[in-house]
Amino acid sequence: MKNLCQKTISFVFALCMVLSVFTGAVWAKDNDTIVILYENDVHCAVEGYSKLAAMKNELLENYAHVGVVSCGDFVQGGTLGAVSKGEYIVNLMNKVGYDAIALGNHEFDYHLSRLLELNEMSNTKFLSCNFAKIGEEKSFFDSYTIVSYGDVDVAYVGITTPETINSSSPAQFKNDDGEMIYTFHEANLFEIVQETIDDAKAAGADYVIALSHIGYAESGDWSDITDVIENTEGFDAVLDAHTHSVIEEKVIKDKSGKDVLLSSTGTKFEYIGKLTITDGEMETQLVQTETYTKTDADVDAYIAAINENYAQLGNRKIGESTVDLITHDKDGNRLVRKGETNLGNLCSDALRVVTGADISFVNGGGLRAPMESGDVTFNDIFSVFPFNNQVVTAEITGQILLDMLEMGVMNYPEEDGSFPHMSGVTFSVNRSIPTAVTVDENGFFIKVDGERRVYNVKVLDKESGVYKTLDPDDSYVLAGFNYFLLEFGGGMTMFQDAKILDAEGTLDVEVLESYIAEHLDGVIGETYAKAKSNITFTDGVINEEDDKPDSPPTGDNVFAFVWGSVALFSLTCILLSAICRKKTGKSLKNV
Repeated sequence: MKNLCQKTISFVFALCMVLSVFTGAVWAKDNDTIVILYENDVHCAVEGYSKLAAMKNELLENYAHVGVVSCGDFVQGGTLGAVSKGEYIVNLMNKVGYDAIALGNHEFDYHLSRLLELNEMSNTKFLSCNFAKIGEEKSFFDSYTIVSYGDVDVAYVGITTPETINSSSPAQFKNDDGEMIYTFHEANLFEIVQETIDDAKAAGADYVIALSHIGYAESGDWSDITDVIENTEGFDAVLDAHTHSVIEEKVIKDKSGKDVLLSSTGTKFEYIGKLTITDGEMETQLVQTETYTKTDADVDAYIAAINENYAQLGNRKIGESTVDLITHDKDGNRLVRKGETNLGNLCSDALRVVTGADISFVNGGGLRAPMESGDVTFNDIFSVFPFNNQVVTAEITGQILLDMLEMGVMNYPEEDGSFPHMSGVTFSVNRSIPTAVTVDENGFFIKVDGERRVYNVKVLDKESGVYKTLDPDDSYVLAGFNYFLLEFGGGMTMFQDAKILDAEGTLDVEVLESYIAEHLDGVIGETYAKAKSNITFTDGVINEEDDKPDSPPTGDNVFAFVWGSVALFSLTCILLSAICRKKTGKSLKNV
């Protein structure tokens, strides 16, 4: 019996030893590896935050150190962001738990005063090393932050695109006299970034990672994030944003010849990035968010709550559409920034018709989402126009319009957020001529210095319904957004000479709703099945098509055309008959 007890005790002890080994293997976390999840250009795709939180929590089961960072453009781009002016989005990010958040250009869309409020709401303070008040050395927001993962310190440096100065409500960066009082340091960006890297290293950072909202140019035609890397030294990795590029891992040499990893996740949580640091080595990979099925219950509950609060406004039906209104083609290529679309036609028509203006202008960058056929809700039009732009009417000269059109197509065939979707205007663009638009160091219009690309401009005469040649000295009423007409967004400073007629008007979504409900009787029909040809791209040769308006001829025009053709035919017959009689002595009917 004694031996049996001893054997039993020995067996139990051995079993406990074995179980303790296995239990330790199951519950021991990796303390040496650092995993950093990253995103960029989310633009209010809120469901992705639930998956991001779930992925973070899942990784924390195996890794002691898991971080989450953002490269900017999170508060704008959807109705939940617009209706709360970013508060819903910041609350969601607080629930996920971020280590660092860089500012994109669209964080300034609700203006600097609101951005400061959002910064206070955020549990993680926003970063931008290159945004500052002119004359002050210190950046306006924190330049960098250092996060400790065990005994390893990682510095995150925020960089915001200098394009923000003229792409996000430029008036907020000026004083009452119209003088620029803020800067994004475009002229000395490399120096500012280098100083920030040096400061972070001096503060004890073991690694320095850029959270960049600069953007990547595949063609290399313009200054992009690779230029920042190549003109600085000290970054270990750069997580980039702004151009919605999908880059899993690219290696760029910095100024010293060191390899720097570059990665970007696309937009709207198309991917979630995963940066891993192990034994001094880094690697980046992208996880397709659609394939990751886990979600976080707490984040899901919050999304459901804000959707319920918003539903009464957002789901209100205002009409229906028999056609799909597009921003992209079937292959996913973005069209609105370099060509006309039926959605652009609808929106520009809405501004012109509802305001009673002669002409209207909607920029391609302002058309943020398509509308599918079927019921049209307020949520649908809010997705198209998420910026809460105010509709403004102004009296402009034909010359101002010419300059505006010239700047609107200056980058064609490249994408440009200022690409003009017009109503009440037709014109041609000679794509063989390089742009002659001259801008200052901040991208604001100065003049057209050389041969113009835009020609054959015609404006719709409201009384006759006929398109007439533009007179540079005549006056026209233009309907557009406060972003351009009041704040000179996109660098459109030619509008500073415009006479503002109404700056107290309705919002863009209200005008679009009014146009659909009242002027189209609630139905977007076959008129908008295809994009109109208000713009003709040529190589400088005026085709017959250039002279045709985008509306059918009236009954009077048809009548005149028929009788003119009869008269011309009769005259031709008389002349031929006379020639034949002279040469042959016979009339035409006898030949």
